Parts: sequence; C-alpha cells; structure tokens
Amino acid sequence: MPATRKPGRPVDPDLQERRRREILDASAKLFAEKGYAQADTQDLADRLEVSKGTIFRYFPSKRELFEASIQHGLERLQTAVDSEVAGVLDPLDMLLAAMTAYLRFFDASPEVVELLILERAELKDRKSSYFENKDKCDESNERWAGVLTSLIDSGRFRKMPIDRIRNVLGDLLYGTIFSNHMSGRARRLEDQARDLFDIVFHGLLTDAERARGGIARQTDDPQTAKPTRETRSRRDER
Repeated sequence: MPATRKPGRPVDPDLQERRRREILDASAKLFAEKGYAQADTQDLADRLEVSKGTIFRYFPSKRELFEASIQHGLERLQTAVDSEVAGVLDPLDMLLAAMTAYLRFFDASPEVVELLILERAELKDRKSSYFENKDKCDESNERWAGVLTSLIDSGRFRKMPIDRIRNVLGDLLYGTIFSNHMSGRARRLEDQARDLFDIVFHGLLTDAERARGGIARQTDDPQTAKPTRETRSRRDER
C-alpha cells in the first residue's frame, strides 16, 4: 500500500503578495535601468537572490512582468494620493494636497516615469497603461467628480463641464512629471505644486483686466462663444 503523502506547507497568501511586490519593485528599477530589450530575468533573480523559476512562477513571460510592473507603479501612485488627501475636508485643500502628492510620488519613484516612456516605445499595440488605468478607476473618478461638483455648486468654481476641468488638470500634471524627469529640475515639490495651483486657479489676469474684457472669452462650447467688443473691432478692421 503506497505511503500517504504528507500535506505540504499551507500557502501563505500574505507571503505570496509580499514576494510579488518585491519582484515588481525590483523589476521596475531593472527595466528603468536597462531598458525593456536589455533587461534580463536572470539579473532580476540574482538581485532578489531567488531562482529564475520563482520569477516565472509569478510572471510567466517578460512582457507580463513588464506590464505588471507598470500597473504596480500606478497602484502605488493611487495609494500615495489617497493617503495624502485622507482627512482633508476643504475641496480646494484636497486638490492642492493631491497635486503635491502626485508630483512627490514621481519624484521619489523616477523608475515609474521611465516605465511609461518605455511602454510607449515597446508596446505600441496597446493603449497606455496610465490612461487605461485612469479610465477604470471608477471610485476615484466619482470622488473627484464630487469634489469638483461641490466647488461649482458652492459658487467657488464657475460652471463648466467636470470632464473639462479634470482633463486640463490631468494633462498639466502628466506633462509636468516628464518635464521634471527629463530636465532634472531641482525645486521643492511643494513650491511647484503651489505655483501650478496658483496659476490654474487664480489665473494670470488681474481683476482689472478681467473686468475690461480685453481677451476673447470662451464658453463651454468655443463654437458658440460670443465675440467681445475688442475681438469684433479687430475682425471689422480686417
């Protein structure tokens, strides 16, 4: 009669998740350092002091490892922003806190910026993980939509489509992380966030200039915007 096989050690899901995070943290730095083509899973295994088989047990292919590394970075970004705004009550303070946390995260994790650059170069057959993830974060999207709506309803923001505000702010921050990364800009992130916040929310025009109406104003639909007296005068002169 064959001997009964002793049960193996029970699977520890916490240990598996920690190991997975360790692999992804290390792989993000490896891809950022070596590039996608030159990054080698054996090198990664050596850095983690595990077997190559351990890497493939979690991620069967190099591409899956790369894609998971990007997703892991974006999840860390979301956690960093959520943590920063937790407990902040004023909607404007929440926006400033979120902008600061966003810039601080990419400053502390430059490898995530490199991964986004590499993804565009190496995986042209798919949509950017950054924007795909952004579209899927329903809970986060609803929360920020609620924040912006409260600012409009309370009369602190002028009325305009929520998506218009979110797209402008999102594009501004997204471009800033690449500008910072490529220029090596040495500025306090808190100062940079406040500058962005000040110019976006307070604008460049003085109260007197806004009252004068000397700049063409756009409505929510630029095609239906009525020309100001100055723009009509310029048009007539032509």
